[in-house]
Amino acid sequence: MTKSAFKTAAVIVAAGRGTRAGAGLPKQWRPLAGKRVADHTIAAFVTHPRIDHVLAVVHPDDTPHTDGLDIPTVLGGATRDASVQAGLEALDHQSFTHVLIHDVARAGIDATTINAVLNALQNGACGAAPALPVTDALWRGEDGVVTGTQSRDGLFRAQTPQGFAFDTILAAHRAHPGNAADDVEVARAAGLDVAIVAGNERNLKITTPDDFDRLEQHLQNDQRAPMDIRLGNGYDVHAFENGDHVILCGVKIPHNKALKGHSDADVGMHAVTDALYGAMAEGDIGRHFPPSEAEWKDMDSAVFLKHAVDLAASKGFTISNVDCTLICERPKVGPHAAAMMARMGEIMGLTSDRVSIKATTSEKLGFTGREEGIAAIATATLVKP
Repeated sequence: MTKSAFKTAAVIVAAGRGTRAGAGLPKQWRPLAGKRVADHTIAAFVTHPRIDHVLAVVHPDDTPHTDGLDIPTVLGGATRDASVQAGLEALDHQSFTHVLIHDVARAGIDATTINAVLNALQNGACGAAPALPVTDALWRGEDGVVTGTQSRDGLFRAQTPQGFAFDTILAAHRAHPGNAADDVEVARAAGLDVAIVAGNERNLKITTPDDFDRLEQHLQNDQRAPMDIRLGNGYDVHAFENGDHVILCGVKIPHNKALKGHSDADVGMHAVTDALYGAMAEGDIGRHFPPSEAEWKDMDSAVFLKHAVDLAASKGFTISNVDCTLICERPKVGPHAAAMMARMGEIMGLTSDRVSIKATTSEKLGFTGREEGIAAIATATLVKP
């Protein structure tokens, strides 16, 4: 499945009572670093550019607390896995290909961990979940006395979000007898393999009163630390040759000439791709796809752009926005700009309001003014929390 075919929902499991967190409101509705626990958790998924939809599963008694969530909610069941299934059933028949299932009490979830799970799914894993290797010595005990030791080799501390192919995990939940500790247990009971990706210490689950203080310290440190924001620019030129169309930003446009190049000569997509590479200090298209190599002859430039997008994700970056200007006298870009923005957004996993495609002329000056070719300049912004 191509990246552009992915449609991912996130189910936030928020129906628990959290009795070990002490007296008072259920932990998901308690204050944490200026917001409620649930607000921190939901914001991490709502603002993530690769998540298409977010749904919360809540306890029937908690509906008065959901007014400010600004996302749809459904009522959960008596157990965690029953609540997860309620969320999945609510999303059925909505064309989601994948789903991330996350515990609301893990309010320190970060974009890098979410990206790691998504990358594993997009690389073909049926399921993927973050975890941390166990590093402490492990004992067995009875009546307060150590009775033995346990090897920590191959042991991991499980975290969420746990991601799966949507139809597969829904079928697994429907077939499971219930009372599973998490969705990985449900998946494995159905015979599914689940890939382990790197977790994060700050992605801790609030369980006891002390956990509020620990996570608040993490969040306050994050607020003091500056975000890693990268800007990159790209520039590309292609000359005209005989032909009957050009391809600009992934859209085929009828024209009395074609653009000359080793690939499909999509000058706009090349400029955006180089802008992404530039923001990461990763050179340009030529470094990654040398024109001297025959395998890239007539290649769809979407392949190059997808590579840059995936490379950014692997480094923990999300794409905030891109801006591309096409410089030519003809063809006229305006009638095709919306289709270009949609296609570029599809490849990059961005909504069209984060993809700017526009055009200008050079007032009939220079090679573009003489209609000898088309130039493009682009800027891209990458962000790492």
